[in-house]
Amino acid sequence: MNEHEQISIDTDSSRLNVAMIHAFLSQESYWAQGVPLEVVQRAIDNSLCFGLYEGERQIGFARVITDQATFAYLADVFIVASHRGRGHSKRLMTAVMAHPELQGLRRWMLMTRDAHGLYAQNGFTQCARPDRIMERHDPDVYGRA
Repeated sequence: MNEHEQISIDTDSSRLNVAMIHAFLSQESYWAQGVPLEVVQRAIDNSLCFGLYEGERQIGFARVITDQATFAYLADVFIVASHRGRGHSKRLMTAVMAHPELQGLRRWMLMTRDAHGLYAQNGFTQCARPDRIMERHDPDVYGRA
């Protein structure tokens, strides 16, 4: 059996390895350093989540916050370091973008520091009107918890 036959992607939250997701986000990501386990679990519980698996081992993750009607925010997309460079992020993004509950949305958004090329392959562009976007950002929130 080749590697691609062993790879699967689904939205079954009961399969997610929450401990692995938390470890990656809190220790390895640049965007969620120190995030508490309870916050990760609450985010998973309130999002449409995609697990990427090699056999039964989870090797990737993506989370979509959405009303499933007009808007989606793509977050927490990652592939574990040992499996990068094999096209898994492209497969994960293809599954996210093809999901039936995410069709016909007016707007998708995301933030990235270093994966512009991956997202551009899926139709994402720089904001045409960044002057209209506002944020309320608290980068130290997890340190005060």
